Amino acid sequence: MVDVPPRCSTSRELDYGITDTWDDLVGAIDEIAPTTVEGVNQRVTDLATIVEEETTSMYGIMEDAQREAKMAHEAWGLSMDASDYARSDVMSLRTTVVAQSALISELQSADHRRQRVISELLASDHKRQVQLTKTLRLLKGLQTQMVEFQRQHGPAKGPAQPDAPGEAGSSS
Repeated sequence: MVDVPPRCSTSRELDYGITDTWDDLVGAIDEIAPTTVEGVNQRVTDLATIVEEETTSMYGIMEDAQREAKMAHEAWGLSMDASDYARSDVMSLRTTVVAQSALISELQSADHRRQRVISELLASDHKRQVQLTKTLRLLKGLQTQMVEFQRQHGPAKGPAQPDAPGEAGSSS
């Protein structure tokens, strides 16, 4: 061991209140530093123990990080699978929507055509009703005229009706 004589404080105050304590620090380091083989061996042993503990701790931290990375990778894989599945469903739904939209358009066109036909049929039916009404009025008018004619001239004779007995002698 080397004896280090106690040093006097060589700190001196510099301008602006700054203190120079360099010599005190160097003296403290000299006193702390081991100078024997046993002291050096103890320091090396202590350092080896610290390095071993820190290495073990770092390997533990790395294993935990690797485990977390593996779990994160697996979770990412699962999320990608779920994303692919969802994307597949979306594509399927889009295809269905496109097909349904085309079908809806076709049905709307067919409905418009049917509505046009129904409108045409209703218009035609209305014309027939008007014609039937006119025809019924004409028939009613003819019937009225026929009744009036029969009242004035007697019943009409048709080819299926024989001549009345008084008229049969006068024609021959």
